[in-house]
Amino acid sequence: MPTPSASRPIPFDRSRQASPQVFERLRDMILSLELVPGTVLSRAELAAQFGLSQTPIRDALIRLGEEGLVDIFPQHATVVSHIDADAATQAQFLRRSIEAEVVLTLASQPDAALLRQLRAQIDVQTALMGSAAYLEFIAADRAFHRLMYVAAGVPDLFDLVRQRSGHVDRLRMLNLPSIGKQRAIVRDHRRIVDAIASGDAATAQASLREHLSGTLGQIDTIRQAHPGYFSA
Repeated sequence: MPTPSASRPIPFDRSRQASPQVFERLRDMILSLELVPGTVLSRAELAAQFGLSQTPIRDALIRLGEEGLVDIFPQHATVVSHIDADAATQAQFLRRSIEAEVVLTLASQPDAALLRQLRAQIDVQTALMGSAAYLEFIAADRAFHRLMYVAAGVPDLFDLVRQRSGHVDRLRMLNLPSIGKQRAIVRDHRRIVDAIASGDAATAQASLREHLSGTLGQIDTIRQAHPGYFSA
């Protein structure tokens, strides 16, 4: 995918602080693979696109570096990082550990309102299934999982996991178009919700662990299909 063109301005809301907007937009572009691994990010070009000085651009790139999404070479270049399989594995280990406790908490006292909200998100994903609306499908997936964190009283942990998940999120983006992947995600979500609804914590945890192991289980296939996207 090409480097963003300076002739194509990036929308910017001047009523909000600049640096977080730059960070959010670039992060979305990296995770969606609009900016592929190895893309060189020029501060000057980005400043022109956003209509900003280079200071908020620099601050946003530093934050992206802290999340491992860019590699910063001082006085040389900033480059979109390649996917690190080890970092993805560790991030998913963290997520599985936290969400296993989340579903345990929810299954111990099923809440009818929450169950309706979770099933509504599953309905959204079902409607998108089979289409090429991958970003919308991922947004519905993220909303499904965030609902559980919020209901369990640990919304900040959702943000923590998200900050650590850039590498596995890009793996997921590469894997989502695979035949049957969207259907498997919807199936897993239904199993998790049904187990929570019945108060079956063991099944909820087992279904959650299986669900969060799917993409990493395909990492060799994904690497073979996209070798240039991975670190050595």
